[in-house]
Amino acid sequence: MDLLENYKKTWSNQVEMPCKFSALEIYKMAHSKSSSIVKWIFIIGILEFVILNSLYFFMDMEEAYKQYKKMGLEDFVFYSQIVAYAILFYFLAQFYLNYRQISTTDSTKQLMKKILKTRKTVRNYVFFNLSYLGLTMIVVTIASIKINIDHLNNKQILLVVFLMLIATIIILGLFWLFYQLLYGILLKKLNRNFKELAKLESEIS
Repeated sequence: MDLLENYKKTWSNQVEMPCKFSALEIYKMAHSKSSSIVKWIFIIGILEFVILNSLYFFMDMEEAYKQYKKMGLEDFVFYSQIVAYAILFYFLAQFYLNYRQISTTDSTKQLMKKILKTRKTVRNYVFFNLSYLGLTMIVVTIASIKINIDHLNNKQILLVVFLMLIATIIILGLFWLFYQLLYGILLKKLNRNFKELAKLESEIS
């Protein structure tokens, strides 16, 4: 009887081992993919920041400043850019920390939480950029109407507001599509990893 019981225990262990090995392989794969995706989110964020800011070298900033001053927006441009850069640096730091914090010692639940945190960070980043762009366009529109209000009648003012509203929606829509292409694909892959980990966690528990 002792020999039979030992044999059953040995057989039971042999059956369980492939399952444990499979779960471990799934975790390692999901972890490796997630780490790579979060790394690319950080790299793309840096590249986006560098490329967009390098456009200033191709613009006549002195002429742009004259236009801002003419519309009375020099203070708005100065302080809003300080706030915007501070927030952008914060998001870039978050992208980096999200990448660094994904460690091989994470449990399945910890990795799932970090994936959710990364997705939230990216969505907030996109929301901030679109909100800042929309706010800037609205402020510029109001300032343009104010300096030309003596030369415009009510119908012309409404027309300007309508055209700027349409332009704002189109531009924001194009930027939203740009961000969907830039980050959306990575977030979808990250979401697939999250689902795999959630399934793995439910099977383990």
